[in-house]
Amino acid sequence: MKQFTMTGRTRLRLGSLLVTVLLTAGCVRSTGIDHQGATLALPATTTDADFSAWPSDRWWETYDSPALNRLIEHGIADSPGIQTAQARLMVARAGTEFANARQMPQLGLGMESTFQRYSEKGLIPPSIGGEHRTDNRIALDFNYELDLFGKNAAILKSAQAQTSAMEIETYTARMGIATAIAKSWFLLAEAVAERAVIADTLHQRQKVLELVLARVAQGLDSKVEQRQAEGAIPQIEGELAAVDERIALTRAALAKLAVVPLADVAALAPVASKLHCPTLPATVPSSLVARRPEIVAAGQRVASLLHGIEAVKAEFYPSVNLAAFAGFSALGLGALLEEGAQVYGLTPAIRLPIFDAGRLRAKLKFVNAQLDMAIADYNEAVLSSMQDVIHSMISIRALADRNKAQREAQLAAESAYDIALQRFRAGLTGYLTVLTTETEVLQERRAGVLLAARAYQLDVDLKRALGGGFDGTAFPAPSP
Repeated sequence: MKQFTMTGRTRLRLGSLLVTVLLTAGCVRSTGIDHQGATLALPATTTDADFSAWPSDRWWETYDSPALNRLIEHGIADSPGIQTAQARLMVARAGTEFANARQMPQLGLGMESTFQRYSEKGLIPPSIGGEHRTDNRIALDFNYELDLFGKNAAILKSAQAQTSAMEIETYTARMGIATAIAKSWFLLAEAVAERAVIADTLHQRQKVLELVLARVAQGLDSKVEQRQAEGAIPQIEGELAAVDERIALTRAALAKLAVVPLADVAALAPVASKLHCPTLPATVPSSLVARRPEIVAAGQRVASLLHGIEAVKAEFYPSVNLAAFAGFSALGLGALLEEGAQVYGLTPAIRLPIFDAGRLRAKLKFVNAQLDMAIADYNEAVLSSMQDVIHSMISIRALADRNKAQREAQLAAESAYDIALQRFRAGLTGYLTVLTTETEVLQERRAGVLLAARAYQLDVDLKRALGGGFDGTAFPAPSP
């Protein structure tokens, strides 16, 4: 058999793509159409003992929230997206079973009965010519295609790799549901915390209004200060209504994602400060990036097409089929099982394509073009995965500096507000100063809430970027 080797029109390369944290990853590249063979290089999947269980495939349990765990487990069990992915997997598995069956001998029992008038001018004996008879046949038929050039084996390997890709897609869908629910959960925690800040501010403004009314009654303030204090309350009540709407919408989104009745989430009010947020490791090995399901699935699709190309190439060679039959054949049903009605035979067949008007070459070009697209998709999956991890880690590390600056700003704003309120009570400053400093306090408190929630959002993003606990080693690196 002719050995196909790589001519340089298809090249797969390893590239150094990390700027700071990650070190290596594989990247494939294809140019041209006529692929003559290839070796696929995937990111390294070596195991680092310190990170063998980080993140785990049940990473959401690290947040120590039973309610969140229940929502995610329910969503994974009943989500239509998961069910769709599982149905696609069943389709792929059926295709693999069909491809495997093609390699096996086929045996069938058939019966044929043909009623006809026999020609008086043909090859039929004169004693039968012109008569109406029934021609009957019952036999076992055997058929087997010799896979001399590996076509059927390549088709099976292609189907197996495609099935692996579909199996990985079910995990991708599972991880997507878990990620969406977790992020919605922390958005709800953020909105609940923000509501508490606004409610506290409303209570403060009501207290200040009482103080203003008392000062107006004593002639220390005018109606101007009174109207300012009264107008500040509806403004904060409007903000409270807006955040209540956001809470309700987030709860509805959680109910949809988790596939639970809205009543089951109507009272949910998670408190982020009571949840455990894991800290970021000092370093993250690149082996974790290789476990990302998108990369592994893309590699399996490349492998599927590489095997598909080998199957198409095998069609350029002769195909050999063995057929045999054994049974009974007779005119009339009465003689079908009589002695002498036995028939048997062997029918070997060989077919060599000589001229097909370019059909096979067009088919090969088509599959090669599909491979080019699959390789490009693989490259994109690697680059996107790297980018997701790098962005998450940069943002997580920057969050520490942002938290420090926000805490200092909030302390300064709280101090300024306390001083302004004391001076207002002593009649040394106007209400506008109190309102201004109070607004700054509200802004800083809200900023603190947003940063606290962002820590959880980024933690979820990083776990998602690192594959969410998916074990890519269960799917070995493909090879043609």
